[in-house]
Amino acid sequence: MELQDKLLSSYVAFENNIDVNSDVHEIRSEALQNFEKVGFPTKKLEAWKYTSLNPVLKQDYSLFPNKVEAIELAEVKKYFIHEIDAYKIVFINGKYSSFLSQTTHEHYDVCLMSSALTNPKYKAVIYKYFNKIAKKDNLTSLNTAFATEGAYINIPKNTEVKKPIQILNFTTGSQAATMLQPRNLIVVGENSQVQIIERHQSLTENPVLSNVVTEIYADKAANVDYYKIQNDATTASLVDNSYIEQQSNSVVSVHTFSFGGNITRNNLNFYQKGQHIDSILKGITIIEGKQHVDHHTLVHHIEPNCESHQDYKGIFDERSTGVFNGKVIVEKEAQKTNAYQQNNNVLVSDKATINAKPQLEIFADDVKCSHGCTIGQLDEDALFYMQQRGIPKKEGKALLMYAFANTVLESVKIPEVKQRITKLIAKKLGVNLGFDF
Repeated sequence: MELQDKLLSSYVAFENNIDVNSDVHEIRSEALQNFEKVGFPTKKLEAWKYTSLNPVLKQDYSLFPNKVEAIELAEVKKYFIHEIDAYKIVFINGKYSSFLSQTTHEHYDVCLMSSALTNPKYKAVIYKYFNKIAKKDNLTSLNTAFATEGAYINIPKNTEVKKPIQILNFTTGSQAATMLQPRNLIVVGENSQVQIIERHQSLTENPVLSNVVTEIYADKAANVDYYKIQNDATTASLVDNSYIEQQSNSVVSVHTFSFGGNITRNNLNFYQKGQHIDSILKGITIIEGKQHVDHHTLVHHIEPNCESHQDYKGIFDERSTGVFNGKVIVEKEAQKTNAYQQNNNVLVSDKATINAKPQLEIFADDVKCSHGCTIGQLDEDALFYMQQRGIPKKEGKALLMYAFANTVLESVKIPEVKQRITKLIAKKLGVNLGFDF
């Protein structure tokens, strides 16, 4: 049975086993009907021209794990940013792990999506925010139809969350192949601040497919700092759909670090619904073998006096493939917009591939917008100079690549995250750059 047919035939039994309010039930049903109509994306779609999911859709995935598996902290501690005190929302095979988690309801809600979807006290928030900015496309609709678990974060106005929040999704390999569909909802009130770190990690060599949807609402003058660490096993594939709506004077930054996984697709969408908004999108991709990473970004400037900054760096070795498709839309009313978009890539191997398509759609006339893309190889003159100064060729290449990516690292605000990413980069480049492992 094909995966689409398996999902559709499982829906009735799935719905019978969960408890959600009637509004959510209607949303699920509409989403399923949409997915049944459009199906999985194919390369015939312009947005998926360079990325095919066919290899990962052929697996016979287990869809609905029915129990929580226990794993010891020692087995997964290295995947936490354990140098900092943080709230933790941990899922094992899609199920919440209370043993590994640290949640709170004291001054704000850092808890579970399943609670928010079923508990009447959260009904008003769910009604106002759930599935309101997520697109009605194929994979987002699929996630909406089957979403039961994920992170629910609600920060009231004038509140600073003192500790970062870590969202971790582990897969143990108890099934021959596993498909997960986490759903996260993050609401940050007026003049509030929060830092969030998200990671998906397979603890097995069995195939894993994660179809994730995250909705983030930043109210007036809110500040959201979000980090995605993607360094999974090469048997794990990830489709990450993130939707961000910002109100006036808010700042939202999303850093995406893509080092592992088989096929990784990041759909990052920003919608600016006020003035004096700043949207920041940055990423580093370092892949090899036959890995494939696809970044699709959208920033929609709707009102005047706003900014957006995109800076994506890619390093591709062996037969790896990268895709960058970044779009900036500036509406007629969005005068005084300042939009910057840059994508720089280094092909270490002549068999590596990068497909880049930066786009601007500008309907206003008083704006400052720029975009650019570079694809090249390492500077041989600089490498020769370093060798003349006694630096071995391998270390010299690594230093040049690290310097190339460092402009993105400079804007990371959590020192422990910057240190962890620096170590991952050094390990990915295969050298010791003087960092403490």
